[in-house]
Amino acid sequence: MIFKPFPLLKTQRLILREPQIADWPVVSYLRTDSTVNQFVKRSSAETEEEAIEFIENALSNMANDKLVNWFICLKEDPKMIGSICLWNISEDRKTAEIGYDLNPEFWGKGIMHEAMQAVIKYGFEILALDKIEAYTSYENSTSLCLLCKNGFKLNKKKTDADNPDNRIFELIRF
Repeated sequence: MIFKPFPLLKTQRLILREPQIADWPVVSYLRTDSTVNQFVKRSSAETEEEAIEFIENALSNMANDKLVNWFICLKEDPKMIGSICLWNISEDRKTAEIGYDLNPEFWGKGIMHEAMQAVIKYGFEILALDKIEAYTSYENSTSLCLLCKNGFKLNKKKTDADNPDNRIFELIRF
C-alpha cells in the first residue's frame, strides 16, 4: 500500500492528517453548507450516518491506493477545518486530480494555498506524478485564483463531461 503509513504533512501553520470518524460533524458541514458547495456538484452528507460513510469510504479507498485524503488542521488545534485530496489517480499512476474544501471562516488567510503547496510537493516528489489536474467552475473566481497562484494552467482542449461549468486546469511536473 502506498498510503501506509499515512503520509502526515506539516507546513508552517498546518497539519494535514488522516481522516478520523470523530470528524464527521465537520465533514457533514463541509458537504452540505451552501456557501462551501456553491460551485460544486457532489453528494452531500447531511446525517451523521452519511458523513461517517464518507469517511469510511475515504479510508477504504486509501487502503486500496485509489486516493489520499488529508484533513486540514491548524497546528495549534487538531479540529478539522477543511480537506484536500489527490484522487482519480490514473492506472499508470502518473496523473491525479486534486480536490479541496475549507470552512469559510478560514477563507482568505492563505490556508488552502499552504495546504495545496504541500500536497503538490507530495504528489510530484513522493508519488512521482507527472501531472495534477483540477476541475473547477468557471464562476469560482477564488478557486481559479488559487490554482493560478499554484502554477496550474487552463487546458482549453479538455472538458468535463459531467459538468459543463467546470474548467480543467493542469500542473505539469518539470
